Amino acid sequence: MLKKLWRWFWQPTARFAWGAIFIVGGLAGIIFWGGFNTFMEYTNTMQFCVSCHEMRATVLPEYKKSVHFQNASGVRVICSDCHVPKQWTAKLVRKIKATNELYHKLAGSISTPEKFEAKRLELAKRVWAEMEANDSRNCRNCHSYAAMDFHKQSRRSAEKMREAVKEKKTCIECHKGIAHKLPVDPDEDDDD
Repeated sequence: MLKKLWRWFWQPTARFAWGAIFIVGGLAGIIFWGGFNTFMEYTNTMQFCVSCHEMRATVLPEYKKSVHFQNASGVRVICSDCHVPKQWTAKLVRKIKATNELYHKLAGSISTPEKFEAKRLELAKRVWAEMEANDSRNCRNCHSYAAMDFHKQSRRSAEKMREAVKEKKTCIECHKGIAHKLPVDPDEDDDD
């Protein structure tokens, strides 16, 4: 039986042996997969994220003033840490959704700081909704209630964090505007 299978595997079809077809196909698959995965990881680098002038002119200067860029512990968080999931399937879904961003890049809908500011609230709401839906998964890659030392926090911060733990709040419910400035919401009352 094994001998028969071995002969079939190396027996020529009209042009090639099945074994050669499987080996060449397998190698092509490995090369494709390696290239695809390498490119997908490249799109998670800071260099890639700020490669377009829209990001360099708007969100990069804001990020550089944030605690995620420079802090006492020396831990730097980059764009993909907050905006791209670590789990491969979720990362792939996020990359597919990013094709919409490529469309808007080509369409020029955020090509100037003024256009970006006009869309900032819409863009922020989209990110916030996704973060609420996934329980701030990307925040929790680094931050954990269990690892927090409430005694080292200010009294008010410790109270709020304990309250958040009790109410099972997600990070983004309280922490909007950490790495980027908050958008202006024209529907909010300024009469407070």
